[in-house]
Amino acid sequence: MTQELRTARYGAVLTFVVAGLMVGTMTVRIPALTDKLGLSPSTVGTVLLVWGLGALVTMQSMRRVMARTGSKTLLRVGGPATALGLVGVAFAPNLPLLLVAATFFGMAFGVVDIAMNAQGSTVERAYGRPLLNGMHAGWCVGAISAGALGSLSIAFGLSFTANVALVGLVSLPLMVVIGRAYLPEPPSTGRAGTAARRRMPPIVYLLGALMFFAFMVEGTVADWNGLFMRDSLGAPEALAALGYPVFEAGMLVARLTGDRLRSRFGVRGMLTVSGLATAGFFGVVLAAPAPLVALFAMFFVGLGVATISPMTLSLAGTATDNPGPAIAQAGAMGYAGLLLGPVVIGFLSDATSLRAALGIAVVLGLLIALAARFLPREEPAQITVLPPAEREPAHAAA
Repeated sequence: MTQELRTARYGAVLTFVVAGLMVGTMTVRIPALTDKLGLSPSTVGTVLLVWGLGALVTMQSMRRVMARTGSKTLLRVGGPATALGLVGVAFAPNLPLLLVAATFFGMAFGVVDIAMNAQGSTVERAYGRPLLNGMHAGWCVGAISAGALGSLSIAFGLSFTANVALVGLVSLPLMVVIGRAYLPEPPSTGRAGTAARRRMPPIVYLLGALMFFAFMVEGTVADWNGLFMRDSLGAPEALAALGYPVFEAGMLVARLTGDRLRSRFGVRGMLTVSGLATAGFFGVVLAAPAPLVALFAMFFVGLGVATISPMTLSLAGTATDNPGPAIAQAGAMGYAGLLLGPVVIGFLSDATSLRAALGIAVVLGLLIALAARFLPREEPAQITVLPPAEREPAHAAA
């Protein structure tokens, strides 16, 4: 059983890596997509919107589906479907078919996003110790790899279609093979299963709010940081483009170390510090006298915000006997923040200035620190599948 657990852990990490690679590949080749179909910026925004709404629709419906089906089955279906959706985006010959493909891609990814976090929680509970931060580090690895592969594709003259289709076609068999590694969730019985489908404990909604705040910050950085550095701080475009990769690098470092820190300091303490760090360093970004100072501070913003969503999802996974429905509820709330954040910044920027609008990230960091104080001081015990004598030791496969 120990080998089965180890295999399931590697499978969960690889799922995060491949998911990050697929989503990141579409994102980094958006300029090539505009050239291929002659799209305007507003039309590109529409494509991204239907992708995000497709993901949100499936996320919102996942509570009952997860309670009935479980993450193992959903990942075995959703993973290959996401890869097929990416291939559809690659080969879409016109805007209407691109919108259809992007919607399907988003809906399939919405299934994978919730199910892979539920699978991660299942593995984490079986191990009896925090692991979800490390799994989310896999997403960062996938996203960074997408950027590197995209740059190589551009250097070698590969078109949008060739680059994106190649990643999708490679990801398809990978997701099929990885599907053999997943663990089933512990069965929900009687009233517990019914409660998981119909009503969540209040802490799940508090955790969803924390994720909402954190994802708003992440979306704000992804969509607006480069423009702020170029237009408000006067950075050259090449330097401004480094803001998001530097932010992702900070997130990767934090997620690689986050599980060990959580074991030592607990979720409540870490979320408080993370919120304050996010607010403080984003304040440095906004007040930076030079672009390099903002770039340096952006790394620490990534360090601050990175562990919030993995920890809240992990804690949500312990709120009920079956982690899937609780993670689906918290995840859907969080993802709404990822969609809403950049839109709010856009409206506030029109009404005031981009610098003033980005100040909302400071407020969100403070709200995270405040909301964390309402979490229990003691975390719920991890639900284990194995007896303690058979549980994977803490130093193994770290």
